[in-house]
Amino acid sequence: MPDIIPENRKWWVLLAIGTGTFMTALDTSVVNTVLPVIKNHFQSNIATVEWVVMIYLLLVSGLLPVFGRLGDLKGHKSIYLLGFFIFILSSVSCSLARSVYALIASRGIQALGAAMLSANSPAIITKSFPSSQRGQALGMQATMTYLGLSVGPSLGGWLTELFSWRTVFFINLPVGVIAFSLSTIFILNDGLHSNTEGFDFSGAITLMCGLVSLLLGLNQGHNWGWGSWQTLLCIFSSIVLLGIFILLERRNPHPMLDLSLFTCPQFSFTVTSAILNYICVYSSIFLLPFYLIQGRGFNAAQAGLYLTAQPLVMAVIAPVSGTLSDKIGTRIPTTIGMGIMAVGLYFLSGIGPSTSIRILLLYLVIFGLGIGIFISPNNSALMGSAPKNRQGIAAGLLATARNVGMVLGIGLAGAIFNTTLGSHNPDNPALLYPAIRYSYFATVIVAIIGVFISSIKNDRQTLS
Repeated sequence: MPDIIPENRKWWVLLAIGTGTFMTALDTSVVNTVLPVIKNHFQSNIATVEWVVMIYLLLVSGLLPVFGRLGDLKGHKSIYLLGFFIFILSSVSCSLARSVYALIASRGIQALGAAMLSANSPAIITKSFPSSQRGQALGMQATMTYLGLSVGPSLGGWLTELFSWRTVFFINLPVGVIAFSLSTIFILNDGLHSNTEGFDFSGAITLMCGLVSLLLGLNQGHNWGWGSWQTLLCIFSSIVLLGIFILLERRNPHPMLDLSLFTCPQFSFTVTSAILNYICVYSSIFLLPFYLIQGRGFNAAQAGLYLTAQPLVMAVIAPVSGTLSDKIGTRIPTTIGMGIMAVGLYFLSGIGPSTSIRILLLYLVIFGLGIGIFISPNNSALMGSAPKNRQGIAAGLLATARNVGMVLGIGLAGAIFNTTLGSHNPDNPALLYPAIRYSYFATVIVAIIGVFISSIKNDRQTLS
């Protein structure tokens, strides 16, 4: 390998991480797009085929803190590369699946690799860049996420139409090989981070089971009924398991999750802000297809095209905001970003049958602008507030906040939306538009809470 000067190497590291981030985001959005095609191919039912997405979400969420902690102990590069290897092989397995159950199993293995990647990539970037460029680098990584989410629906539909749904998994192979090669060459070997701390297996298992149980209950609450025994059992089990986890961590000299991280207000506020942000983001993602397809009569391709406005704005703004936060701190841009999000959500709450597409796109641009301004500085604040030997667990918690916010956002919007509709036909505009309006009002309140929390963060607690 040729010698690479440090100033040059860090950008190659960012390219490697960014390519991997693009791959996982692309995979997530592509699979969601082709789910109906997979259902028809295997002649399956919705309840079964939705586990193609569900198993991935649950396992990634439950495993993120685990692999973040392993990265702190064993080295982030080694866990990251292993995650690539697993993700690439499981993607091939997904494309070759001969039954829906084989596909679900392969997606579970794919989630294992994705958790390794997501839990360690922010830590690798944070250690590869000086604190003066941390926001800029994390912003560029966020851009790759939004590009993957933007390209996914149209690319997935085009590949499925031209070839087969199986090709949407095959595209991970060339992208993954390129990212794996770049990562192998340019990411520095960090070796063992600790020779004295052991891995807390009991804490890891308890945390994973608690998170999976919580997310399963929140995700399936609408289908099962919020008062059903299945939902209540999942929620109760998660409370018990997470309570046991906290007790175990307090007694363990080398805990799976260092609870002292949350004694730092900067860390706690930043994690909370991230969850609130993603509640707003995924509530909107849940609601807009109903408005565009059922309310306005657009087809899925048209709706997908309009919805790309938001992530494209986010992709442009995120690195700019991250760079700015390196100079002025994270509190101001996160507060402004969350405030703009609240304004965008308020405008979206007023959309109706006569709203022009230009006005809708303007509202989505405003909303995306707020998210783009908020996300990079907030990520930088979280990673900067964690000690150097806890970067992996901080990165894992950052990704976990995203998934928890996603499930809570869909659950919140879904509960209000379906409660307003009741048992009536969702195509009825007399109920559809009020259901959308009330749901958006709830997210405005969430965003306003986020503005307050972001405004009380202290930039001086960020580590250099």
